[in-house]
Amino acid sequence: MQRRERTRHLIELGGLVQKAGLVDLADDDRATLYGALLELAGKAREDSSTLALWKRRGRRAFDAEAEEKSGMA
Repeated sequence: MQRRERTRHLIELGGLVQKAGLVDLADDDRATLYGALLELAGKAREDSSTLALWKRRGRRAFDAEAEEKSGMA
């Protein structure tokens, strides 16, 4: 059961990478994506306000997407 939950979690995270446009931007190059993610992690460690900023942006994007979907129904 834990393995299934972990697999689902990893798939969801990959979906976020795709949804953010990073796969296309990096031309589906895993080394580029990994480097970018390492850079983001380093930036977040250096500046504590970075995570809060990213969270706000992410929530707004999720909300806008949900609103767009509800408007289509």
